Formats: sequence, C-alpha cells, structure tokens
Amino acid sequence: MGRFKHEAAACDPDRKVIYQTEDTSDGCFYRFIPTTWGDLSAGTLQVLVEDGTTLSWENVPDPDGSPTATRYQVAGAKQFNGGEGAFYRNGYCYFTTKGDNRVWAYDAVNNKLHIAYDDDLTSNPPLTGVDNITGATVGDLYVAEDGGNMEVCIITPDDIIAPFLRVTGQDRSELCGVWFNPAGNRMYFSSQRGTTGSSSGGITYEVTGPFRTSL
Repeated sequence: MGRFKHEAAACDPDRKVIYQTEDTSDGCFYRFIPTTWGDLSAGTLQVLVEDGTTLSWENVPDPDGSPTATRYQVAGAKQFNGGEGAFYRNGYCYFTTKGDNRVWAYDAVNNKLHIAYDDDLTSNPPLTGVDNITGATVGDLYVAEDGGNMEVCIITPDDIIAPFLRVTGQDRSELCGVWFNPAGNRMYFSSQRGTTGSSSGGITYEVTGPFRTSL
C-alpha cells in the first residue's frame, strides 16, 4: 500500500479502492487499488494530481519510497498540510489536515475536491486542532480535536459547526478514534494520553445518544 508516513485509511467499496492520508506538512492524498478486492498484499498505489482545476490519479512509480519519497515521484502531486483522519460515505471521502485546520471532501463520483471546513474562513472558529473524523448515517460529520478545546465537534450537511462534547482536565492529551457502533446509537472515542499525559494513561469513552437520526 506504499511506504510513507501513513496516518489514516478509508475504504471505498464502490470503486474498490482504499484512500490514504500522509502525515507530513507536504504530504499527499493516495489511493490503493488492490489487485484482488479484499486482499491488500498486492495492488497499485496512486497519488492525487492537480493541474489547474483538473484532478487525476497517477501511478506512483516506486511505492517503496526509496530513495525518492512517494510524495515527490509524480509531477503535480497535490500537497496537503499534515494529513490526518479519513472517512468514506456515499461517494465522498472526507479527510482532515492539521497544518491548516481543514476538512476536505473528495467527490469520488465526479472527481472533485472541496473544502468542507477551514478555520480561517470561520469567525471565532469552534473547531481547531482537527484530527480523526467519522460520520453518522444522517450525514453529520464528527471531528475529534488534537489540542484545541479537547472537543469532538459536529459539522452538519447544512454547514453548522458546533461542539458536540468536551473532555476536561486532559490538556496534555488528544482525542482520537471517534467511531459509531453499527446501530449508530453509541459513539466511541479515546483520549490518547488521558489525565496523566503519558501514553500509558489512555482512556476510551462510550457515549450513548441521542444522535440525530433525520434532517
């Protein structure tokens, strides 16, 4: 699936690809096309390329990334400032970049890229330190903060951005791993370093709704 600083992966069963983010300040957005769907041991690594307003996927010549890193092998590869979480739903792959506090929406059906959230475009931004991301069946996105106010924030389909929950007394930690159970009525997330600030002090939380079930 390529050798680079992997951060997150999101499965797109419609196109039978795996999207991947890269955690560097000049990282790229990749997709891996397995030779056999369901078997990730072999396949083709591609990188998103931007030429003006046109996007394309180009093969990475040497997915091993040595001696030239994968992000530098293809001319025009679009760079992203610190790739973080990724989540796929209904033709869109949503992913975050921590360096510019953005949430991106890649429209896989029409091969278009949109900015779903940018703290620089929002007065008194409620969401900073963007990190992991997931979504509810109703269409809401939930983004966990690494830093910020230690919140999980919600982004609704009509662009309302607001805190959903906040963890207190854990300023040396970060929130991560936000996800829903299959029924969609329980949320799970972790505080990576908990109250101690140590990697051994992590805490995982379960949140029972109510969550929005209709728009």
